[in-house]
Amino acid sequence: MPLRFNFKLMASKLFSPEQKAQIVAAIQEAEKQTSGEIQVHIESRCKASVLDRAASVFETLKLYQTKDRNGVLIYLAVEDHKFAILGDAGINAVVPANFWESTKDLMATFFHQGKFTQGLVEGIHHAGDQLKADFPFDYQDDQNELTDEVSFGN
Repeated sequence: MPLRFNFKLMASKLFSPEQKAQIVAAIQEAEKQTSGEIQVHIESRCKASVLDRAASVFETLKLYQTKDRNGVLIYLAVEDHKFAILGDAGINAVVPANFWESTKDLMATFFHQGKFTQGLVEGIHHAGDQLKADFPFDYQDDQNELTDEVSFGN
């Protein structure tokens, strides 16, 4: 009988509770300054194109349902060394053309050193700074539209 692995469980175990808390804290800190929403989704494996998989996760997590279409997904498949950042239509309309690639480059410098938590935190801060510039926090009308918790997949 072949061995079966629970990749969702494996992905969630790749980060300690403290590391998960650091990622959530970075999301919360970034979102205090913007109406934008940032989500992180971590998996062990990505068998498809990383952009196709990230787009599927973006859809599943309903990141397109923010009022200003300013949701951002940071997708990471740790075991396959793949990651992507996707912004919704509202944020993509205003960020510089190379913004997501420069954010990925920043994160990759940490990932290559095995510092996945730090890479995610730096990417969240970088995205948050851009969101703050384009979608500042509205103290009267803003609400947290999506969860700040890290989600895990296969």
